[in-house]
Amino acid sequence: MKKRLFVLLPVLVIAAGLAYIGSLAPIITGYAAKNLASGIFVAGRTQESLEKEDLNFSFIKYNRNTVDYDKKEVTSRFLFWKSKAIYIDGFGCTLLRDFPEEVIRSRPYVKVELPAEDPDTIPWPSGNRLADTIPQGINMEKLSRALDKALANELPMKGTFAVAVAYRNQLVSERYREGFSPGNLFLSWSMAKSVTSALAGILAYEGALDINEPIGIAEWQDDGRKDITLAHLLNMTSGLEWNEDYGSNSDVNKMLFKKGDMALYTLQKQAEASPDELWKYASGSTNLVSQLIRKAIGDDRKYLAFPREALFNRIGMRSAVFETDPSGNFIGSSYVYATMRDYVRFGLLYLNDGNWNGEQILPEGWVDFTALPASDSDGQYGASFWLNRDNDYTGVPADMFYCRGHDGQYVYIIPSLELVVVRTGFSKKGEFDFREFLRSVVESVDN
Repeated sequence: MKKRLFVLLPVLVIAAGLAYIGSLAPIITGYAAKNLASGIFVAGRTQESLEKEDLNFSFIKYNRNTVDYDKKEVTSRFLFWKSKAIYIDGFGCTLLRDFPEEVIRSRPYVKVELPAEDPDTIPWPSGNRLADTIPQGINMEKLSRALDKALANELPMKGTFAVAVAYRNQLVSERYREGFSPGNLFLSWSMAKSVTSALAGILAYEGALDINEPIGIAEWQDDGRKDITLAHLLNMTSGLEWNEDYGSNSDVNKMLFKKGDMALYTLQKQAEASPDELWKYASGSTNLVSQLIRKAIGDDRKYLAFPREALFNRIGMRSAVFETDPSGNFIGSSYVYATMRDYVRFGLLYLNDGNWNGEQILPEGWVDFTALPASDSDGQYGASFWLNRDNDYTGVPADMFYCRGHDGQYVYIIPSLELVVVRTGFSKKGEFDFREFLRSVVESVDN
């Protein structure tokens, strides 16, 4: 008997290990296929750069990736498993999950035309023609030293791809690490949540959404979830169960890399607290907001055109690409791509209280709502923006609020200093000192 157990034990261990890896395999291969495809066909980067910088960690680095440049597809393989991501013109790349490829490709994608004017002939911020002089009140030598450190690419400032700074509505500096340029688009990760919040605000301005009314999901009407509002989802206070740990087979990884309908996955979650009682950061909440926007618009052609028509074109974000999941919902939690200048433009929209060159894009008071601390968040979170009310960034004004994305994507907005700072890159925990970086930029402002 003991001999049999001795023989069986290694077999059981191997079987258990394969079962565990098998549960992670769609995440391992899906992460590589999706991010490599978007990096190449949307961001304008090379396979070599992405595999060296963005995919060189954990099990992800062991994928064998095949890029079909003619079909604009990527297949990633890990041991016995594989995943495929496809490119859709104007809408980036979609990981194949749950829906047939032909169904995904046949959705009514509307490629909205960009404004006809040449952006190089239009003054900043709507265009790229910059002013000849720098606004008074900023020390460019100090700023240059701060950006030099940010781009050093060594600890404690490792992994920066690009930085850009706007002061008093003017772009005063932008820097790119070797291998990156103004033509590259950069992945937002969770900065997309802030874009989704803006889209919800636009619909609220039009009267198509009421953020304080229960959202009316049929499956929720027999329990406490029936009281969840759009504001709760934006504030991350819905009370829904959620695990945002990127290092495991967690809810966020299952949703992004295993599920075809990310909103459906979220609405099936049970409540662990009453609405407005518990703050818990949850990417699923924002993908549910994306579905509610789709429902409010009520027409898929109009929905797929909505971000460009309602936001991107109106503020000069010509480069921006908002990717969809296989069900046709925008992945509001995670997948916007844009140039550095376009991320600066988004920050300026919020710096100027939702007004763009005299046109009110967001409802009056929406930015104040954005920067109002959510219940139970200890002053660190508002409506899909992070806050500095908890003084997490010492030496930085308390009115600062910001978009934050996985692995080091940031749009910092500081109204009291009339300052917007954007940083993109790939920095694991402890590799980049964001607080020191922003403090040094802030110190360059003299007012």
